[in-house]
Amino acid sequence: MNLPPWAMQAMSVLTQLFILALGVVALIALILFIIDRTQTTDAIRRNYPVVGRFRSLFTALGEFFRQYFFAMDREELPFNRAEREWVYRSARGEGGTVPFGSTKPLTPVGTPIFSNCAFPPLDDHAAATQALRIGPTARQPYDAPSFFNISGMSFGALSKPAVRALSRGAAKSGVWMNTGEGGLTDMHLEGGCDIVVQIGTAKYGVRDAKGGFSEEKLRAVAAIPQVKMFELKLSQGAKPGKGGILPAEKVTEEIAAIRGIPAGEASISPNRHPEISNSVELLDTIAWLRQITGKPVGFKACIGAYGWLEELCLEIKERGVDSAPDFFTIDSGDGGTGAAPMALMDNVGLPIRESLPIAVTILGAHGLRGRMHIIASGKLLTPGAVAWALASGADFIQCGRGFMFSLGCIQAMKCHKNTCPTGVTTHDPRLQRGLVVGEKSERVAHYANTVREHVEIIAHSCGVAEPRLLRRKHVRLVQANGRSIPMTAINYMPPSEAEPPELPSQS
Repeated sequence: MNLPPWAMQAMSVLTQLFILALGVVALIALILFIIDRTQTTDAIRRNYPVVGRFRSLFTALGEFFRQYFFAMDREELPFNRAEREWVYRSARGEGGTVPFGSTKPLTPVGTPIFSNCAFPPLDDHAAATQALRIGPTARQPYDAPSFFNISGMSFGALSKPAVRALSRGAAKSGVWMNTGEGGLTDMHLEGGCDIVVQIGTAKYGVRDAKGGFSEEKLRAVAAIPQVKMFELKLSQGAKPGKGGILPAEKVTEEIAAIRGIPAGEASISPNRHPEISNSVELLDTIAWLRQITGKPVGFKACIGAYGWLEELCLEIKERGVDSAPDFFTIDSGDGGTGAAPMALMDNVGLPIRESLPIAVTILGAHGLRGRMHIIASGKLLTPGAVAWALASGADFIQCGRGFMFSLGCIQAMKCHKNTCPTGVTTHDPRLQRGLVVGEKSERVAHYANTVREHVEIIAHSCGVAEPRLLRRKHVRLVQANGRSIPMTAINYMPPSEAEPPELPSQS
């Protein structure tokens, strides 16, 4: 076969380039072989040079392959594909309807099933959910319009465009936005939404030079009209007994200035407020904050031991009902965060399915339910979960990760590494570019509105006019024998926490 001279020349050049490329690959392989064979930290690479490197690659990519190719719709943790897709559709304004049939298994023990009534109210007889007043004794009580709101997520844990989009979306849908413990910023205020300022153990945004409360800063923050309440964080579900953690690579100059800490160093909050070591000091601090700010003040905690809650109720009754915190945010032991020790995240704190009914029962037994509102938090991102919390006694629900999904989060599990591929939790401008504030704010609003709409659908199906009229009698829980029983049949009044007598010595 005769080829023209230019083709022969091209083939010669390509052959030389191919040989050169093979030489470069062989040289790189040889270098990697020597490195792997002589290093002492990785046994696989030492015994299987070069080839052993693929194990780390496949391990790193495994979570992505499982998510897209292998995991069933209801298998993944912490949120499965069916839950995420429901949020994505809702955020796009496509509604929360699905075709053909449910993929949710109804047989696992503890699964809640709502009891529909035979003759539900007609749609035009359903009542609009009314605003609920928080802090009736505060100088400036808050009439909260929505039962579904944005949970505490700090600027720092979240990126600047994520906070801006949440602020705008919250204003459009009429939900409040909790600042998280990182402090109030201009990004939170940008959209004009209602703000709940969280005060963590490091007191970022309202701290003095020694790390204590700054009365001057508290008054300045409280003077902002958008700030409606203050939430004193005792603990959170993902890491009870451990303060907030913001890795050093995420502490930018701007974040450091807002928090009053050095840039480039990890932000580690104390594991509790030094001035609060018991129920007496908790109530004293809340009363002082309410007097300084003039606005409703409550606290957030993950429940494990609950004897302290009994003590708190007794102390409130001793002082008078007006001394009660204006609200109590109960965080689930399986709650999320940007960074937490796995030992705490996996093992410590009661999940909201147990802790919420216990807390509501204790407060009710002491006659405090009408005074002290309950906010439930922790993996409550679908209408069924929100409706269950309302039926269990919650007055409000706060959600964080559902709103992150509405921003475009794909559960990449990179929140603490500053490499979030969707721009939600990174401070890398290149990655933040993917999060368009105007577009995502619309999705935030769509998601909030869809959740409320579908919770109202569940409420109407159960025969009540609006979601806050849901009660435990409307919920049945699946038992080990496969049958369900009414939630009212379960005794949520906890037993005594007294320690059992010590066993006799074995000597």
